[in-house]
Amino acid sequence: MNELELKYGCNPNQKPSRIFMENGKDLPITVLNGKPGYINFMDAFNGWQLVKELKKATGLPAATSFKHVSPAGAAVGLPLTDTLKKIYWVDDLGELSPLACAYARARGADRMSSYGDFVALSDKCDVDTAKMLQREVSDGIIAPGYDDEALEILKSKKKGNYAVIQIDENYIPEQIERKQVFGITFEQGRNELKIDDEFFGNIVTDNKDLPDSAKIDLAIAMITLKYTQSNSVAYACGGQAIGIGAGQQSRIHCTRLAGTKADNWWLRQSPQVLGLQFVDGIRRPDRDNAIDNYIGEDYMDVLAEGAWQNIFKVKPEVFTKEEKRAWLDKLTDVSLGSDAFFPFGDNIERAHRSGVKYVAEPGGSIRDDNVIETCNKYGMVMAFTGIRLFHH
Repeated sequence: MNELELKYGCNPNQKPSRIFMENGKDLPITVLNGKPGYINFMDAFNGWQLVKELKKATGLPAATSFKHVSPAGAAVGLPLTDTLKKIYWVDDLGELSPLACAYARARGADRMSSYGDFVALSDKCDVDTAKMLQREVSDGIIAPGYDDEALEILKSKKKGNYAVIQIDENYIPEQIERKQVFGITFEQGRNELKIDDEFFGNIVTDNKDLPDSAKIDLAIAMITLKYTQSNSVAYACGGQAIGIGAGQQSRIHCTRLAGTKADNWWLRQSPQVLGLQFVDGIRRPDRDNAIDNYIGEDYMDVLAEGAWQNIFKVKPEVFTKEEKRAWLDKLTDVSLGSDAFFPFGDNIERAHRSGVKYVAEPGGSIRDDNVIETCNKYGMVMAFTGIRLFHH
């Protein structure tokens, strides 16, 4: 089959809609369940490329959580600490497979943004991952295969309408890619850039100590950015993206947005948040929203209005700015990637506030000296990759 008709395009008024192969070859995918739409397939194909490259770069199973053609999270299958299991709401699932750990990390980085995600897995979907997905609000999944029991679990989601796509992992696309805008065809060579250890070899700071763990995190950040709508910046730590700033016109706004998400990820691990006592039967999304509100700037208003009684068994103490800052100062060894050069040192100043120690960016700004000097001020390690990673 080289064509699949879709219900509509990006919006319900955009008809007709289809995906097809221009060269007459068969589509490299099989829809095993549901009826994925235009944006579902955009998320699926971008997500699949991301996890395939992550696995190739790290040798570990990988997962990503996509929303609106950008990743909300991406990770590799490193084991979860007890704290991470708790903040990702998987501490009741027992021992998890490496693939399930990868998805828990990808979903857990920014649970607000991952609500209603499209999932991509580098490996055959196993039962552990399917059980985790079963209780999350998600639109669909793409993977190179599915265990029989895992497939049945996924088919039961969304009243049987959960989108399940299987992709041929050996599929190789044409080297030239095309798309139309306003009836005009754009053509370019595919971005086949290989990101590996050598990608971070040009270290331009005084500190040149780049451990293997940081190389993995930098690879995660840069491969994630390769499939994130530009401008974009990604923070990574411990085998996963912890903050992604996508589609901003200003580089500093990318850095701030991603930094705030990284801060929230870390604040969720604080004793104040881990000690919250939720009312029985609260929905998972409501719990996520409550935590984001609790660590936000306006939580005093929520407490004053008495709304806490619908969420918590016990009225939480206010998480003060001073307490938050003290906890954030404990976040260290974070890696930061940027899809284009940093034009000013202010990006590094903001990154420092979120525990960044390792940086990768293309270089090439007329103010590179200022950016390097700012990194040196904080003892950071920065590599110039020489390659821009815009994605549109």
